Amino acid sequence: MKAIRLHAFGPAENLVYEEVPDPVPVGETVLVEVEAAGVHLVDTVIRAGAAGGSPIPVPELPTIPGREVAGRVGAVGPEVDPSWIGKRVVVHLGMAPGGYAERAVAKVESLYELPDHVDAAQAVAAIGTGRTAAGILQQARLTMEDVVLITSAAGGIGSYLIQAARNVGAVAIGLAGGPEKVELVRSLGAQYAIDYRDPDWPEVLKDALGNQEVTVLLDGVGGPNGQHAFNLLSPGARALLFGWSGGGPIEFTHTDLMTRSLTVGWALGARMARQLRTLEAAALEETTTGRWKALTTTFPLADAAAAHQALETRNTTGKVVLLP
Repeated sequence: MKAIRLHAFGPAENLVYEEVPDPVPVGETVLVEVEAAGVHLVDTVIRAGAAGGSPIPVPELPTIPGREVAGRVGAVGPEVDPSWIGKRVVVHLGMAPGGYAERAVAKVESLYELPDHVDAAQAVAAIGTGRTAAGILQQARLTMEDVVLITSAAGGIGSYLIQAARNVGAVAIGLAGGPEKVELVRSLGAQYAIDYRDPDWPEVLKDALGNQEVTVLLDGVGGPNGQHAFNLLSPGARALLFGWSGGGPIEFTHTDLMTRSLTVGWALGARMARQLRTLEAAALEETTTGRWKALTTTFPLADAAAAHQALETRNTTGKVVLLP
């Protein structure tokens, strides 16, 4: 089969498209004929040779990256019910890599059967990025009274959060970089889509909101724009943070929290890790019913290096997916 292998840590060019032996399902595992494989930002960090704060260990080389796949079961291990053969499935491989390939082996206990009407790329987005969004939303507890500001709203997580805020009847505000991404955010249902490349965007947003005030911040960007967003929070507001892809984390003091009565939390951690199966099921349910639709940027499997480069330079929208 064809797969992407990494023989040496370093730049994206180190991802090599080559022939490798087919994996063989053993025990309670199945062989998935891959229709779509997810690419995660942490994949780029690990490719460079660092853990980057992720619980995923740096692998031994050579390795086939990737942990999210959707496709059809082609074979099963000796301890698996053969009725799985032929079923469309989606699965998160967990700590074991192997997704950037035409075939991958997965634990049967981790599989979800996939309805035929659900696109493989949509399923891959849900099983990885969607489960993270579901965990953030579980903690955010959005209501129709909220005015929700979402940074990087054209990204994989952000695009889900915009739709979820809209679905509960909240006012959804999305930040994105550039006119095209702003229009994408608006198409997802955001009442306000703001270009953060405009240095005056905080004033633009305040003028647009009028008497409304931001009650919730969902931020995975940090840096200057995350800080500006944090500063827009109204008294009594809450913020959930889940990264700082735009720079360092948001800075705040005890005085900020006390004088403004703010609640600030870190969304990723042990609580989410304990519920991954539940969160995956929730994200897939939202996807299957059509309440969530992932933005995706797709690349042929052979172009995994280009996919990594585009992701690292913020030239993608939504979830990045490889198609064998």
